[in-house]
Amino acid sequence: MAKIIPWLKVFSRINEKLYRWSNGRILGKLNGREVCLVTMTGAKSGAKRTVPLMYVPYGEGVILVGSQGGAPSSPVWVNNLIAHPDIEVQYRDRKMALRARRASAEEKREVWPVCCEHYPDYELYQQRTDRDIPVFICEPR
Repeated sequence: MAKIIPWLKVFSRINEKLYRWSNGRILGKLNGREVCLVTMTGAKSGAKRTVPLMYVPYGEGVILVGSQGGAPSSPVWVNNLIAHPDIEVQYRDRKMALRARRASAEEKREVWPVCCEHYPDYELYQQRTDRDIPVFICEPR
């Protein structure tokens, strides 16, 4: 996994630039699933960070899943959302000001099947790891 992370950082930066330039027409899908850009504030640095993430449409907002492919630890962006829940999500040319909150255990039980229907590999990722994969419900501010 350590060798993959530097490549992912470079790909994420390229993905962000091309996504913004093309309003999601280029690199707007991953494994056939829609990708959005999530701009958040870094938990430690306080700097703005933008990451391309798959998402699940949910009401007037989105659900974000911190699967990281079933890795032993959650992606860094999870800590960012916990520390600074106000985010901006860009889907294609649409931008939304949202507030993220980690789903409670009950909420996760309700939305997890929807997440797995949207992207079936989430179930495989949960089986790969001992950690509880975090799910964030992001709703309009």
